[in-house]
Amino acid sequence: MEIAGPAIILNKTSTVVIEPYWLAKIDIYGNVEISADQSGAATVDLEQYEYPEDVPCDPIDLSIFGHRFMSIAEQMGTTLQRTSASTNIKERLDFSCALFDPEGCLVANAPHVPVHLGSMQEAVAFQVKQLGENWREGEVILTNHPTAGGTHLPDMTIITPVYSQG
Repeated sequence: MEIAGPAIILNKTSTVVIEPYWLAKIDIYGNVEISADQSGAATVDLEQYEYPEDVPCDPIDLSIFGHRFMSIAEQMGTTLQRTSASTNIKERLDFSCALFDPEGCLVANAPHVPVHLGSMQEAVAFQVKQLGENWREGEVILTNHPTAGGTHLPDMTIITPVYSQG
């Protein structure tokens, strides 16, 4: 099944927003693959900029994307809470969820337990540096090592890289 943006796909555990000029393909297992609809989308050539700071940024777009990224982190937390069997997670809400950039720097976090975020960034940055280019699509890293951003043994950091265009 294909759904052209703009559209919203809702199910019990997630919300997927399909923006204009984007196309969602849903397979028989319910997986959603979103790609740019090549039939007229406007694109920006990022190769012309030497540094990320040089890319022109509209303050309204910045606010919209900041809230979108925070919403993703919040939905991660809601899904974790709803699907958890642990009392610490389900009832005490003793967890944190966040998004990081490819270098392991914090992009957005949900307002869960902020004490985790300092160590979480260190854990993600350590794994990015440790694994380098050896990350593969579909891999999930589970870590709690004290020299790699871990705090104490019961706190686990789960890292799942997301890839764009393979």
